[in-house]
Amino acid sequence: MKRIIFLCSLLLGALYPATAQVSTAPAAARVAGAVREYRQANEHRITRELVELLSIPNIVSDAPNIQRNAEKLKTMLEARGLRVQFLPIAGRGPAIYAELTTRGAARTVIFYAHYDGQPVDPKAWAGTMPFAPALRTKSLEAGGTLIPFPAAGTAYQDDWRIYARSASDDKSPIVALLAALDALRVKKIPLAVNLKLILDGEEEAGSPNLGKVLEKYRDLFRGDALLTIDGPVHQSGRPLLFFGNRGVTDVNITVYGPTRALHSGHYGNWAPNPAFHLARLLGSMKDATGRVLIEGFYDDVAPLSEREKQALAELPANEADLMHELHFAKAEGNGKKLVELINQPSLNVRGIQSGYVGAQSQNIIPTKAEVSLDLRLVKNIDPQRQVERLIAHIRKQGFYVTSEEPTNEEREKYPFIARVTGGPGYPASRTPMDLPVSRAVVRVVEEAMGAPVVKMPTLGGSAPMYLFENLKLPVIGVPIVNHDNNQHSENENLRVGNLWRGMEIFGSLLAELRW
Repeated sequence: MKRIIFLCSLLLGALYPATAQVSTAPAAARVAGAVREYRQANEHRITRELVELLSIPNIVSDAPNIQRNAEKLKTMLEARGLRVQFLPIAGRGPAIYAELTTRGAARTVIFYAHYDGQPVDPKAWAGTMPFAPALRTKSLEAGGTLIPFPAAGTAYQDDWRIYARSASDDKSPIVALLAALDALRVKKIPLAVNLKLILDGEEEAGSPNLGKVLEKYRDLFRGDALLTIDGPVHQSGRPLLFFGNRGVTDVNITVYGPTRALHSGHYGNWAPNPAFHLARLLGSMKDATGRVLIEGFYDDVAPLSEREKQALAELPANEADLMHELHFAKAEGNGKKLVELINQPSLNVRGIQSGYVGAQSQNIIPTKAEVSLDLRLVKNIDPQRQVERLIAHIRKQGFYVTSEEPTNEEREKYPFIARVTGGPGYPASRTPMDLPVSRAVVRVVEEAMGAPVVKMPTLGGSAPMYLFENLKLPVIGVPIVNHDNNQHSENENLRVGNLWRGMEIFGSLLAELRW
């Protein structure tokens, strides 16, 4: 009887086209399906590992806790069979290198992520704490409410959000990659590539030591391509691939008034007010459309290729939806699309301070006014040259520029003084979209997702990917986290469905990336 049933099942499999359709599905789609099956059976284990990692504070300047994160990650990596090596950095936590060799693989792919996080202001978080991961039914902005992490047997919902520092930037992509490896092992799906992994412990400080690490351990980073898994998906929610990162440099400007705070009634209209002088200086830097007025600011920009221009034209037009989501009436850029403006350098005021406001406000003329700027860079713009252009502009506005705290003699000699300081920054990177590896990554991800993905020549965010370009590695971004994740600010979060989809994308790349 069993033999008859077996023969009938073989006959049905040969006759029914549904079976044939499954067998002829793209290989990446089959891998994605297998990873999904694994995830559905292991959601609680995957989430528990992420929550444990998120519970370790990881502010970039907190070296002892960064070291704790590194030890935790080493344990997680070794549990998957990777060989792990700490690449030490004096006074900081280490860069973490790991590798997994695949028998017969013709290519080696390096994945990059970072495990440090931005500073936190716990008072600004809404009902949760940065390093006590919490679950909400949806985003705070959509009215999400706090719920306990579910008991075993209760499935996670895609729209649930995990709130914690680095929930999106960048610990969840690391966990998604390791969970994808677990899924491939359990499903007996071999890797197509040799895998290497570099986890940066000071990305949020500008990765000042990563270049030295890569140079010292250059032989470890021999490979055929680097995939960075940092950053968010497109604002439409669709999967995104990007082929470049902006560079960045930071500039701090301090403008000075009297050496002690003065009564605004007794001295107003006479003593110079540094807040007004700083406002005048900042107002000279951009016009009403947001275009930067600093001479030469847009010089040296490397033009986009025809393929890159085509990619921009194909991107979803989502500006109106974003403006509605963010509740503002008019965008900068003189009518240009957001994706066009990302491919230009930018000047941003990220914080400004002078005297006191709100309940602490006082009737004084403050002693100084300070602003913190970030200058985003695109391909071919040198960070130092861009800062020099900014300084030249400040001088043209009548300011004496110094990099040190001004002396009393300088204060008495110069009516307008600006102290300008900042970090060295780093340049932008960009990989051609028509390289064989670029096309292969697009093919695998689109087959895995069953639909076209958004492709961007340059991501708006910055990361030191130029260092890997210097090693002659093509660099392609495969981000997975939700765009509305509040990275770098309070209430950072991860949409759970993005974690699940990220597993499928990473699993498909590990199993099917060939070129």
